[in-house]
Amino acid sequence: MLEVTPSWQTQFEAQHQNAAVPKWLKQVRQDAFARFRELGFPTRHHEDWRFTPVTAITETVFNPATKPYTSVHLPEIKGGTRLVFLNGIFDSELSSLAPLPKGVIVTTLAQALQDFPEQLESQLGHHASYQESAFVALNTAFATEGAVIIVPRGVVVEDPIHLLYVSVGTHYPTIAHPRTLVLAGEQSQITLTETYLGSGGGMVFTNAVTEIVLEQNAVVDHYKLQQETYETYHIAHMQVSLAKNSNFSSHNIAIGGTLVRNEANALLGAEGIECTLNGLYLATDRQLIDNHTFIDHAMPHCNSHELYKGILNGRGRGVFNGKIMVRPDAQKTDAKQTNKTILLSKEAQVNTKPQLEIYADDVKCTHGATVGQLSADALFYLQARGIGREEAQSLLTYAFASEVIDRIRVPELRDRVHDALFTHLPTTIRPEEF
Repeated sequence: MLEVTPSWQTQFEAQHQNAAVPKWLKQVRQDAFARFRELGFPTRHHEDWRFTPVTAITETVFNPATKPYTSVHLPEIKGGTRLVFLNGIFDSELSSLAPLPKGVIVTTLAQALQDFPEQLESQLGHHASYQESAFVALNTAFATEGAVIIVPRGVVVEDPIHLLYVSVGTHYPTIAHPRTLVLAGEQSQITLTETYLGSGGGMVFTNAVTEIVLEQNAVVDHYKLQQETYETYHIAHMQVSLAKNSNFSSHNIAIGGTLVRNEANALLGAEGIECTLNGLYLATDRQLIDNHTFIDHAMPHCNSHELYKGILNGRGRGVFNGKIMVRPDAQKTDAKQTNKTILLSKEAQVNTKPQLEIYADDVKCTHGATVGQLSADALFYLQARGIGREEAQSLLTYAFASEVIDRIRVPELRDRVHDALFTHLPTTIRPEEF
């Protein structure tokens, strides 16, 4: 572990010395920062980080981001509620609150701490543990803003709720710690999108934590799009806790950033749970995109599905480490995990490690990984019909990615992912043009 530099201590003391927060939260922050100091940042000697060096983060002094004064272009969103955070700071003018069903709360973390601190005390920080992760500990210690979504029992929110975290670079390195808490009550339903965008130049560090809690029979459809600038370091941790007969699905799209690490963990702590973790990552130039997933089958009669696809070009590098644990009591588990990667250049690299740990004897579990290039036969077939080589590569790459993209059920988000994909392909030709 690397030694924690004094600048973190100075920032922590300056940020929280006079902060007006509940006593319990102050203690949580102090404990998290103490744990951060004990852990230090991970190095390549740590098994889970051996392909993902973070020295560029540890050797840089990041300053807390401030609200930018320049105008920011945001993607068009039709309908639904939108919360916008610029450099981690809530912007009420860019946000919009659509009519919501009775009892539904969509607000900022700062406001929630004022309005119902008791409810947050029992949930905030209780799912994404800072005991084992330096970055979660850092977020827990420093996070002052983010989103809180609470859906009461039996309520169905028809329109998606959109969270936009926008990083605007400056002439000095900046850091933001977005924190998201989602509480889905019994028999409730919600669709949630998390979008991380970037603009401007300068080094940016986004250190995000999302906690999602599903009570019995709740349904949460979650999407994350990470599309920050190429000078951004993006470290994110999502922890999902599921109750009996709940259903959670997540689609994680990672495109921007120079170093991206997404950790998605799900605890299946009761019977009858359905959990889906899908992802698509595109890396080019010198980008490194690392996806770590962990699905914990703790109880019987649960199903999990996982499909992650990677497209690597130039000197892009990818990492996939997916672990499924089936504990002794988790009989009748049905779990499937698949990771597929296409290398579009000789310099691209991927390290993939699908894992199964099974301690029950009546289960159905499969896992696998494939790494390869585009099919030479398919390329020849398309070229033989008058399609140029680059156009043929684009079509085949699009077809490879569409298995994940087509599962996105929020139309404008799916369109943005389509557009982003084509900016990364060898040519900008689109399939509908043929």
